[in-house]
Amino acid sequence: MKKLIQTLKNIWSIEELRSKIITTLLLILIYRIGAHIVLPGLDPNKIDTETAKSGALGLIDAFAGGAFSQASIFALGIMPYISASIFMQLMTILVPQMQKIQKEGESGRKKINQWTRYLTVAVTAVQAGAYVAYLNQVNGPALLASYSPYFWISTTVVLTAGTLFVMWLGEKITDKGLGNGTSLIIMVGILARLPQSAIQEWAAKSNRGSGGLLVFVIEIAVLIAIIMGLIVLVQGVRKIPVQYAKQIIGNKQFGGARQFLPLKVNGAGVMPIIFAQAIMFLPTLFSYTSFDSGQGIARIFSDPKNAWHMVIYAVIVIGFTFLYTALIFNPKQIAEDLKRNNGFIPGVKPGQETADYIGSVMDRITLPGAILLALVGILPGFAQRLGITQGFASFFGGTSLLIMVGVVLDTLQQIETQLLMRQYDGLMKSGRIQGRQAVSTTTI
Repeated sequence: MKKLIQTLKNIWSIEELRSKIITTLLLILIYRIGAHIVLPGLDPNKIDTETAKSGALGLIDAFAGGAFSQASIFALGIMPYISASIFMQLMTILVPQMQKIQKEGESGRKKINQWTRYLTVAVTAVQAGAYVAYLNQVNGPALLASYSPYFWISTTVVLTAGTLFVMWLGEKITDKGLGNGTSLIIMVGILARLPQSAIQEWAAKSNRGSGGLLVFVIEIAVLIAIIMGLIVLVQGVRKIPVQYAKQIIGNKQFGGARQFLPLKVNGAGVMPIIFAQAIMFLPTLFSYTSFDSGQGIARIFSDPKNAWHMVIYAVIVIGFTFLYTALIFNPKQIAEDLKRNNGFIPGVKPGQETADYIGSVMDRITLPGAILLALVGILPGFAQRLGITQGFASFFGGTSLLIMVGVVLDTLQQIETQLLMRQYDGLMKSGRIQGRQAVSTTTI
């Protein structure tokens, strides 16, 4: 406890870090206030907040911090910007012209960021139109009759402006705050549901009579164990030794150091789970048809507790983990960088053999990482089958827990870096906190 208090004092004594923390908290507070401002033309007392919390819409509502179910001006949250960013990221990998622009340095990144913002506006406008249709269907009684002629256009404009404002908040948190603004906004939205979900789970277990308290305590202990295991998965790396040749220039010697090339076990991060959930959401569209088979398919794909849902979901996550890792991880480029910097892996020839060796190591560690990631994805379904309420079960795995753990590690890494730069003790007695970003050696 004494060590913790001293660390908090050190954090608060650094003026720059203190300013970053205060700025981040204020911007997050603005976001949370906006998440409770209802769209114009709707009666807040008549809004159906329960329909959007179940099924596939519950995930959207989780990322929006409850703003989706409350018909807030931030109902779409940051997700349109995330979708646009993912699309642009894939384009920079798949399209050679986009790769050239990305390699132009700061000017190329600015150009891609500008295109991402334009694409965000288009995606938000489309999603806003779909959200208006959803509101008319689910919250028809809440719509004021006198405002109905203007509701579609005003809601589309307000939602688009709200998403752009949230995007701006995220960028300001990245620039002026602790960094990772977009991820922090998503994490805050997810955490906003935790107290209510925990209270509902406690109430459900209390109604069972004797033994309810013990069951609830066991659930909390299991949740903590899952979080600890997920931290190991996020931070797990396979270190490949790299030797750099000695160079003598004048009277000085350069190189000769032994470094490590860390390959992350979960190199794909949360992306496979996001892709898998998007694919699992598509068959639910059959539920709007009159075919019995379609309704059966929709039930399988929309019910996380269903055994077939878990199997299909796990297979998709494993497949996308390998696919996305292959897209973002380029062993040939790493081998060329090592060769250019006079680096080599002991016992492996530079060039193509180095690329093949790095690729084979990455394939071997990706398989257990993919299996563990698939297990994390289906854990909420197992939790619901064991009698845990749907809201609280979502914190036992899936996208929500993976994002929370990753963002917390990233934020702690930022704080620890600031402490070490000023010669204070880090947050841990031994070792360093690593975030989700791929660690690269300084010599490459």
